[in-house]
Amino acid sequence: MKSFDDLDLVYSTDQGRIRPEKKEQAPPKGDGIVRVGRETKGRKGKGMTVITGVPLHPEGLRDLTRKLKQKCGTGGTLKNGKIEIQGDHRDLLVAELEVLGYTVKRSGG
Repeated sequence: MKSFDDLDLVYSTDQGRIRPEKKEQAPPKGDGIVRVGRETKGRKGKGMTVITGVPLHPEGLRDLTRKLKQKCGTGGTLKNGKIEIQGDHRDLLVAELEVLGYTVKRSGG
């Protein structure tokens, strides 16, 4: 068992909250193909276009998500490395991702 002195410091009354250092994350490993599909699961029947397999760092994914949401004129989010865009915009997003230089496939039905 660790002694009190060996434990990592999380909060100090002298300095306040102490955050751990961020570790550099590598882009996700995959087959190099970006997949664009549609999901309604858990969304009360509302459809979302889901983009997976984009080989970018988290900062790059945030920028790409913002760009694609603006292109579609709708909302969306980035969750667990997946880009979710509200509505069915598969055709538009496949074309836009191909212009950006990605190998893109439509997944699902």
